[in-house]
Amino acid sequence: MASHSHFLDTSGENDAVWVHLEPYSKRPQYKSVTEDLTTDVCVIGSGIAGVSVAYELVMRQVNVVMLEAREILSGESGRTSGHLSSGIDSGFTELASKRGKEAAQVAVDSHTFAINRVGEISKNLGIDCEYRQLPAYEVSQYERGQDGHEEDVQEFKEEAQLMRELGMNAEYKEGFAVKGWDGKVDQRDAQVYTGQATFHPTKYILGVLKWLTEQPNFRCYTRTRVISVEEKGLLSKEVKVRTEGGQTVTCRDAVEATCIPLQKLSVVAELVYYRTYCIAIRVPKGSIEDCLIYDSMDPYHYVRFTACDDKDDYLILGGNDHKVGQEDEADERYKELESWVRARFTQAGTVDYKWSGQILEPVDYTAFIGKNQGNSHIYICTGDFGNGLTHGVLAGRLIADEITSVSNPWSKTYNPKRIPPLSKIPDTISHDIEINTQYKRLLHADVKDIEDIQPGSGGILNPTAKKPMAVYKDEGGNVHKFSALCPHMKGVVCWNADEKSWDCPVHGSRFGKDGIQIMGPATGNMPPADEASEKLLKGSAAA
Repeated sequence: MASHSHFLDTSGENDAVWVHLEPYSKRPQYKSVTEDLTTDVCVIGSGIAGVSVAYELVMRQVNVVMLEAREILSGESGRTSGHLSSGIDSGFTELASKRGKEAAQVAVDSHTFAINRVGEISKNLGIDCEYRQLPAYEVSQYERGQDGHEEDVQEFKEEAQLMRELGMNAEYKEGFAVKGWDGKVDQRDAQVYTGQATFHPTKYILGVLKWLTEQPNFRCYTRTRVISVEEKGLLSKEVKVRTEGGQTVTCRDAVEATCIPLQKLSVVAELVYYRTYCIAIRVPKGSIEDCLIYDSMDPYHYVRFTACDDKDDYLILGGNDHKVGQEDEADERYKELESWVRARFTQAGTVDYKWSGQILEPVDYTAFIGKNQGNSHIYICTGDFGNGLTHGVLAGRLIADEITSVSNPWSKTYNPKRIPPLSKIPDTISHDIEINTQYKRLLHADVKDIEDIQPGSGGILNPTAKKPMAVYKDEGGNVHKFSALCPHMKGVVCWNADEKSWDCPVHGSRFGKDGIQIMGPATGNMPPADEASEKLLKGSAAA
């Protein structure tokens, strides 16, 4: 049973496989901000994007202060599947059709840079993080002979052709089979592309952070929640970053490396929010080729490998995505993932880890990296969909270039101030309508009485149809009540039984069972509805 303070270490009740060799206890501890500070750049967030931006700036002799609301690496970078790929979720053919071939070329160049940059930095800093380059294989979701297989094959051929035109080493291989795929499911034929990579993400990030901490122009603070980031005055070159504790960090530039920007709308409204599921299952070392595997399903399955012990490796499989707060049935999703592995790799052993993470899909298939809408000195990095790690690393280069006035050929493509293509306007309108329908939950209730809630669970109680209440009953039967209205835009949160969290279906904000904010765009915790819940929240935040 995870303690309440568990949500200070990670954004879910379940632990990701990365703690197997890099437990929370090995992570560095930092002090909280207790006084006003002044610096060149304030980076908010300690995941892959925040650490990458800080590294690139510190290397250029820029003074950096990093602020983290909870503990180091407590966000989505610690819950990733760990693949480094220049292949993007939408596919290059789709991206080129919506945003042009130039945007597709930028995607290839920038993600390839990120893959290689992780290798360079880990080598230069001596970080042992399992980094290695390897091939990626995309297979049809259908078996040979089934309807749909040949259609997928044709798409593979077209995509591989475009990838080659964009400079990637890609080809379609008829009859290709992954070494070690010994199950009866016959999904032979694959799109193959090389120059991809994988690594242990938390070992890498902590290694870079260790180096940063040793530099005189870097300071890091944890347990320091940021509640606002503002530019002062029309022509001001000063940014004020204000914390929950009342302190202010004054800086020339600020970077919101918080997965989702801490703001009301703007870019926030141009993203679709998903939960994605992962398992780590033991396989004998060397029994399966070390590679990345994807299939054509929507949402797709994705596979990679990481070290377990002297005997086994872990096969990590992810997929079965759904929109935040709109579905549940996590047990069935984990079971499907396990069945998928066992049907294809008969030597698979026990499932040791099951967890979920959050991904944000931009409506035009391209991340938002650069100056925030309406700002000149506030930068964001968001909209990563399935490429959060490479986006975070390339954001380090792109944002550092912009802050230090270095021209970067990727800036235009990733510019958060860009106008979505006309072809995506219907999708944007449809998304907005769906988001607005979530406000019907103001009249919703999961349970009629607190007695209906089982220990270790939660639900929405709404006796007056006016003030819905989020009620959590701990394992001891103690009841904790919070306002069910998300502090961001007053959507009604949903109980996530798998991760024991409160998730907002409107813009994806998430909170621990104890009310601690674990995912923006909300900047604060859930408002407690009684004294006992207020004590729980304060105790969890101080644990």
